[in-house]
This record gives sequence, structure tokens and C-alpha cells, in this order.
Amino acid sequence: MDWTDDTDSRVRLLPAIAADLRGIARLGTGLGLGTITVPRLGREPLAGPAGQAGPAGPAAGLRRQAAVFAVVGAGSTAAYLVLYLLLRPVAPAQLANVVSLLATAVASTAANRRFTFGLRGRGGAARHQARGLAAFGAGWALTAAALAGLHATVPAPGRALEVAVLVVASLAAAALRFALYRGWVFRGPAGSRP
Repeated sequence: MDWTDDTDSRVRLLPAIAADLRGIARLGTGLGLGTITVPRLGREPLAGPAGQAGPAGPAAGLRRQAAVFAVVGAGSTAAYLVLYLLLRPVAPAQLANVVSLLATAVASTAANRRFTFGLRGRGGAARHQARGLAAFGAGWALTAAALAGLHATVPAPGRALEVAVLVVASLAAAALRFALYRGWVFRGPAGSRP
């Protein structure tokens, strides 16, 4: 986005946010997949498979999955917060929370299935979505408890405080979902690791 000093300067907020999120997704995916390399200052890059730069082994796979999961999660969280803020003026906090989470859960599970864990095709997709909804339930329980705790301690919290509490709770829920995705949701029928 080009910025020009002007007393009547205007920014089309939603397109700017969308463009920023697309850029974050490209950067995070490139870093996670190793297509973008960042040299370590003062160190030689570690050798990866077939002499490629970058770390090798299971830890590298976990780091790549975590990086891609974070990118998908950032987009999902942004969509969730926008939906929450749109629903909140016409719905109670808990209803706005569950509707926003549910609306983004299916897309998030599908994106993580494909990009984070590299699963394509229809095989197992229904099982993955069903398990993803269970993981969604665990995340919803965390955010619902955080909202309930906030409303129990602060009688009329402002939207900014609600959103701040939801962001912190969503980070905890994301860590839980990542563990569930790796250990259960996307585990194959024979118990193989993604």
C-alpha cells in the first residue's frame, strides 16, 4: 500500500487487511516449506535432505507444520474476530463467540489438512472434519470459559477488552488444537503420524 500524506487520507480497511493477510500467508508458507531461506548471521546453514539448506529430521517437520499452522491460524483468527465484531452488536457474547468459531472451524480444518499436514483427496476427509469439530469443541470451551470469567469479574466489559481476552484464549486453544491435530485428528487409521 502506498501512503500519501493528506489531511483527507482514506484507507479501504478490509482490502488492506486482506492483502496483508495474503502476504503473511505467503511469507509463512514459504518459510515453513523452506522455499524462502533466511541465512543465519555468523553461522553456516544446516544441511537438509539431498544437500539442501535447512535443518533435517523430525524436528524440521514439526517446525514446518507449526509455521504453516500459525499462518492458517492467523487467517482463521482474523476471520473469527471480524465475524465476532460483526455479530456482537446484535448477539450476546457467547452466541457471537460460538457462531464465529463454528463458521471458521470447517475452513480452518480443511486448510490445515491440506497445507499443514499435506493430506489431499477425499480419503479420510469426513473423519478429519468430524475430529476437527471435536478439536473445535475443546477450543470453544476455552474461549467460552474465558468470556464467562471476564463477564463474571467485569460487569460491562468493552469490546476491546472482550477481544483481548478472546485473543489470549484463542492462542491457548490454538496450541491445544495443534496438539490434537498432530496426535489424533490427522493420524492415519493405522496410527501413523502426519
